[in-house]
Amino acid sequence: MARETSIDLRSQVMYSVYVRNHGENGTFKDVENDLERIKSLGTDIIWFMPIHPIGVKNKKGELGCPYAIQDYRKVNPEYGTLEDFKRLVDKIHSMGMKCMIDVVYNHTSPDSVLVQTHPEYFYRKENGEFGGKVGDWSDVIDLEYNNKDLWNYQIETLKYWAGIVDGFRCDVAPMIPLDFWLEAREAVKEVNLDCIWLAESIDLGFIKYLRDKGACVSTDSEMYQAFDICYEYDVWALFNKYLKGECSLSKYVDMLKLQEVIYPSNYVKIRCLENHDNPRAKHLIEDEDNLNNWTAFTYFQKGMTLIYAGEEAQNTKTPSLFDIDKVDWSGIKAEYVSLMQKLYSIKKENIAPNAIYDLKAFDECDTVVGTYKKDNSTLVGIFNLNKGKGQVSVDIEDGEYINLLNNEHIVVTDKKVNVNVAPAIFKC
Repeated sequence: MARETSIDLRSQVMYSVYVRNHGENGTFKDVENDLERIKSLGTDIIWFMPIHPIGVKNKKGELGCPYAIQDYRKVNPEYGTLEDFKRLVDKIHSMGMKCMIDVVYNHTSPDSVLVQTHPEYFYRKENGEFGGKVGDWSDVIDLEYNNKDLWNYQIETLKYWAGIVDGFRCDVAPMIPLDFWLEAREAVKEVNLDCIWLAESIDLGFIKYLRDKGACVSTDSEMYQAFDICYEYDVWALFNKYLKGECSLSKYVDMLKLQEVIYPSNYVKIRCLENHDNPRAKHLIEDEDNLNNWTAFTYFQKGMTLIYAGEEAQNTKTPSLFDIDKVDWSGIKAEYVSLMQKLYSIKKENIAPNAIYDLKAFDECDTVVGTYKKDNSTLVGIFNLNKGKGQVSVDIEDGEYINLLNNEHIVVTDKKVNVNVAPAIFKC
């Protein structure tokens, strides 16, 4: 495993930015002007979706997808200059935050610099044409990692950016050989010993599909050898099934609990309700009380919390990747932002990264009870995810406690608590 991975990453919050759609002009300067607000929300790391030039050939939409990269070593001129980006990173650092960028190493645009200079780096279909091994990503062509010269080029590129930023979010990382990532991690240490590595690991169904197609693809358990953090796509299908009423809450929670024993002891998961590839949380969870509980549960879980820009404004529309489709900031509610800020404080001040963590689902009232235990202290979270009614059991002394989210009193009698509409987190 990545033995040097710090479990302190579990106490951090990451904020994802798509520069094109973030501000009025879609530039690095727009993001720089918004840093104070992003920081005040409760943010430790800003992750930028791809900042590189976008290919034109076979592009989707009017402007193309940022994941169809034309040149790994330059920045998209629509966003600004390299100096603009460096100034943005410096500002992020001056505010006590870190910066990560997207690494898209499975494929490039069909008109990328590498196609022109190193066509031997690419996968070819049986007819000799460039293409993809699997899937229908028509605006990109796959790289072929049987070529070790490609490894050297990609690693040198990572080392270059590691001298500017603090880490990498690696797109569909399991589709690239694990040995490449292991070698890349070691090489990047020469430039940045504390580089953070986040793998966009993939869901179980897609892993099965890829392997049935004959592709070599790694599971989360394997990816943790090279990466500090993995996506939680291993539980994503059950999350969606529960929201649709297609599975019980306990089935979803049992899968979350399984993570505790199948991954390394210092594993870090990214916890989120939405991202750029999935529907907005407010679209999935329309009820305000339910959304508050799910948001609180996301922050409370063991792992790093991810916020996708616009989530704090309760956007319901997932922005297009291919066109100008601005985040709608008009719906920001002070109450929801305040909840996120309180949850951030609780995450930083009250959740010990090395505490004993447990979850229990109560299907009869759609409620999850989570606990962190360390020394003689216990932190309890109660999250009513679908307006359930009833009681839940808690393994703490009877008494009266204060909800850290709203200062209301929580009464424990016979080791049971009445379920309320609002989420509750309290210390004992």
